[in-house]
Amino acid sequence: MSTAKRDTYTPETLLSVAVQVFIERGYDGTSMEHLSRAAGISKSSIYHHVAGKEELLRRAVSRALDGLFGILDEEHARVGSAAARLEYVVRRMVEVLMAELPYVTLLLRVRGNTGTERWALERRREFDHRVAALLKDAAAEGDVRADVEVRLATRLVFGMINSIVEWYRPDAPDGRDGRDGRDGTGEREVVDAVARLVFGGLRKAS
Repeated sequence: MSTAKRDTYTPETLLSVAVQVFIERGYDGTSMEHLSRAAGISKSSIYHHVAGKEELLRRAVSRALDGLFGILDEEHARVGSAAARLEYVVRRMVEVLMAELPYVTLLLRVRGNTGTERWALERRREFDHRVAALLKDAAAEGDVRADVEVRLATRLVFGMINSIVEWYRPDAPDGRDGRDGRDGTGEREVVDAVARLVFGGLRKAS
């Protein structure tokens, strides 16, 4: 790697490379040597930025978690009927997932083998519980159907959203196939489709 590239290497670009390696090899299967080769810098240069690979993992999953928890602090997630807030949160979850795709993908693949992974899993459960509480409130207000158990409905909603990481590719023209979606149509199409499918099934029949 050229000196110019070494000089412009930053903690952010190192994190981006590390996330891709963690996804490809698995966190447990990744060594500092793997990260060094992928980044094109020495291990000592990596240690200049971070204490080790677990710090990189924590930074990566923190970015995903901060994006998700940040949704709950937004005005439309706090004000209005529970059903309206729930729909807003679902839409924003899809947007955050697509905007932070590699980081959310890594978050969804942690298995709890390290302290950082266990912390991330606990934070994920906390987020799930807060969304489940919104769904429960919406059912209590009579805006969504109450004949599907809240915990099951929440798992199904998260299952649909989380599956996006398996097929959505932002480098494709519309994230999925060959159609032209570089103007953002592809992302919006996914957000709208998830909202229609989720709330078409959840809304109480009139």
